[in-house]
Amino acid sequence: MFDRLSFPQPWLSFVLFLSWQILSDGVSGGSIVLGIILAWGVPQLTHGFWPERPAFVKAWRMPAYLLRVLVDIVVASFSVAWLIINPRQPRPAFITYPLSLEHPLAISILASTISLTPGTVSADISDDNKILLIHALNTASDQEVIDAIFNRYEKPLMEMFG
Repeated sequence: MFDRLSFPQPWLSFVLFLSWQILSDGVSGGSIVLGIILAWGVPQLTHGFWPERPAFVKAWRMPAYLLRVLVDIVVASFSVAWLIINPRQPRPAFITYPLSLEHPLAISILASTISLTPGTVSADISDDNKILLIHALNTASDQEVIDAIFNRYEKPLMEMFG
C-alpha cells in the first residue's frame, strides 16, 4: 500500500513542485497543497513510460563532464566560425564510431553531446547499439575524431555508468 503512495520519480516531483510554486502567484497553503498533489500525481500517471533508473556509479563526476562539454562547445563554435571565414574548403566525413558504452542512457548522452558540439552530428545508431554514425564538418582523419570522442566523452561516461 505504501508503495503506491511513494514518489516514483523524486527528482521529477521536486522539479514539478518548484515549478508550480514559481508559476503560482506567491506561496500559500493552497499552492503548496496543489503543488504536492501535482508532484505526486504526474509521476504516478506517467510511471509506465519511464525506463529503469539510471545506473550512475560515480554521479559526482557529472558536473566536471558538463563543464568539459560547455568548454568544448565554445571552442568548437570558434573553430566552426573560423572555418566559415577561412577560404579553405572543409573536409567533411561520415565516421563509424565503435561504441564501448552499453547503457542506453549513456549512449543517448554521448550522442547528444556529439550533436551539441558544433561541427559534429550524431547521424544514426546501429540496431545493436554498437556503432554510432557521426558526421564531422572538418577532419583530417577518422581516427582523430574517434580518439577525441573516446577520450573526452565516452571514457568519462563509462566511469560514470560503470
